[in-house]
Amino acid sequence: MKLHRFAAVVLAVALFAAFVTAEEKEAVKSGPQVGEKLGGPFSPLNINGEKAGDKHCLYCQNGENPVAMIFAREPSENLAKLIKKLDAACEKNNKAKLGSFVVFCSDDKELETKLKKCVKDHEVKHVVLAIDNPSGPEKYNVAKDADITVVLYVDRTCKANMAFKKGEFKEKNIDAIVEGLSKILPKG
Repeated sequence: MKLHRFAAVVLAVALFAAFVTAEEKEAVKSGPQVGEKLGGPFSPLNINGEKAGDKHCLYCQNGENPVAMIFAREPSENLAKLIKKLDAACEKNNKAKLGSFVVFCSDDKELETKLKKCVKDHEVKHVVLAIDNPSGPEKYNVAKDADITVVLYVDRTCKANMAFKKGEFKEKNIDAIVEGLSKILPKG
């Protein structure tokens, strides 16, 4: 009888280990990866900012400056919190010309209205919200199963990449992303 219990425990531990390993393997890979150059110019519909209402290239606008670029499928409470923190970081790092934009990859006909409300409700001043097609800009490899892809870059080269499946993006990730800005901001 004890042998059966021992075997059951060993089997349970092995299954748990296999499950954890499978979970780790299923981490989503999306967008430019660390060390890669970005995919080049693309022109999403800008919802706010200098070019609100126009299709405008935010990659071009930001040039070689440090940038927090996010691809998202839909607005969420945690994404709004991240936008607010990035907006404050852009204000604080004005001299470093820190830029930030969120490109929503969606064909939701009501998304533009939702994003305008988000800009107003959260008093977004520096982070540009934009809309592109559901697959994202060509050459950026935005994964279909990535709900949120965060790319921190400078000199048009990815320095940090974090991607999250639907439901994975939590409040703790917001602080990690804001702390990650140190990878792209000038030292000192």
